[in-house]
Amino acid sequence: MPKSRNITWSHSLVTRQARQERYKHTGAILWFTGLSGSGKSTLAKAVEQTLFERGCQTYILDGDNVRFGLNRDLGFSPDDRTENIRRIGEVAKLFMDAGAIVLTAFISPYRTDRDANREIVGEGEFLEIYAKCSLEECENRDPKGLYKKARAGEIPEFTGISAPYEEPLNPEIVVETDQYSVGECVMQVVGRLEELGILS
Repeated sequence: MPKSRNITWSHSLVTRQARQERYKHTGAILWFTGLSGSGKSTLAKAVEQTLFERGCQTYILDGDNVRFGLNRDLGFSPDDRTENIRRIGEVAKLFMDAGAIVLTAFISPYRTDRDANREIVGEGEFLEIYAKCSLEECENRDPKGLYKKARAGEIPEFTGISAPYEEPLNPEIVVETDQYSVGECVMQVVGRLEELGILS
């Protein structure tokens, strides 16, 4: 609950149905989760590009980008990780309410945090997409050199090494990014969006 009690939710004169008719798709949150190096950002960007080329109203919220601004006051302690994901969920909901298909690419290591964001939107509007990739392959990729630093003790509380990652139990989509190409993974995600009626 917000600290302030003297507030009232303001409803737009533009309905969700009107936005859906204009954009030819429903608003939705595509929540990509996975270890660092699992390919979630790469995949989210590729899916966003594909959706944009199809005329969709879409935007991607990337983990590092958000920490440059909105969440610049947060670190990587368990409490800060939870607050980071909570804020992102609220921002994603605003984008979704505006009719966009919003993609998020965050490690979001805790199930409870991901589930909390699922609960703030309606049924079928939150799609958890697990970028499944072995820790070994993530370390082999190590695009930012973070695993090497974590193994050397230079980065405390690093997910998958010194901090836990809780795999999704019932994600809407599991994409095995260490088994398939980016293009194949994009086709899997977009195909599922069509099956669910998010894309017309």
